Amino acid sequence: MHKLKRSTVVALGMAAALAASVVTSTPAMAASSPVEACGGGSYHVIDSHALGSYATVYLLYNGSTNCVVTWKKAPYAGNTKRVDANLTRSDLNYVKIDGGKFKYYAGPLKISAAGKCVQWGGGYDLLNWTSGWGHCG
Repeated sequence: MHKLKRSTVVALGMAAALAASVVTSTPAMAASSPVEACGGGSYHVIDSHALGSYATVYLLYNGSTNCVVTWKKAPYAGNTKRVDANLTRSDLNYVKIDGGKFKYYAGPLKISAAGKCVQWGGGYDLLNWTSGWGHCG
């Protein structure tokens, strides 16, 4: 009986240590570029639009999928002003949107658009922009 208690205590101690390591682990680092935010690999920037000196909205493509990221510029990166990204395809009746008080970027938003046109955009604080239909492929 004494051995059972000791093994139970050891098991509980190990479970507590494991739980503490999970709780205290650090979150994943933010991506270092719009390409990395979209997943790297074969993504490349095909268009962009500056939101003043605050941020840039990037449209990326990898041969089959479009990706949008709104990237804060220095010295605004790290602040908690709202940043948004949006993306839709010509045959859809909805828009993909990502927005919030993110420190570095909004997105990535991805959509397969072979043979279709896309509309993309983003915003920083109260400054917003959306493209016309384009990049049809």
